[in-house]
Amino acid sequence: MSSLVPDMGNSGSSDDIPAGFTLLKRGGPYFSNMGPHYRRSDDSATLVIGVRVGAKHTNTLGITHGGMLVTLADAALGMNMSMTRKPSQPMVTVSLSSDFLGSAHPGEWLEAHVRVTKHGRRLSFAECELRVGERLVLRCSGVFSVIGDGQAAPTVMSDQSDEADNAPSDG
Repeated sequence: MSSLVPDMGNSGSSDDIPAGFTLLKRGGPYFSNMGPHYRRSDDSATLVIGVRVGAKHTNTLGITHGGMLVTLADAALGMNMSMTRKPSQPMVTVSLSSDFLGSAHPGEWLEAHVRVTKHGRRLSFAECELRVGERLVLRCSGVFSVIGDGQAAPTVMSDQSDEADNAPSDG
């Protein structure tokens, strides 16, 4: 078990963020309220999302709340699927399947690692693992769908080819 770090008012400090991580400035209001979140690229060019677990992330047992874990996995899946689609398009979560395999405690560093398995014409598939060090906390698989008619949002690159008409949301 890793040593606990003071909660720091749930805001963290640059002193307790692992090397290679930078502040993540992406996600909607709901996801942002769980932060701050941090990011780094891994060897497979996907984005690893990290968060220092604080008291605000826990349930009455003092461990990470299941809703917090699933929200982190959903956001990590969406960001990575969006990032790996060419061109990127707005997507929404269709399905999540989650297995709770452990827990995280205040002060621990929790990371979301994603593996995109397939991009189809309208759907994308990926898997996510939440880990504290080598300890597996949650395993999740997700399906995301292009929203609307599949046309890119005004701020996103657009391409009319059949190969490139999907990209997920950021949870």
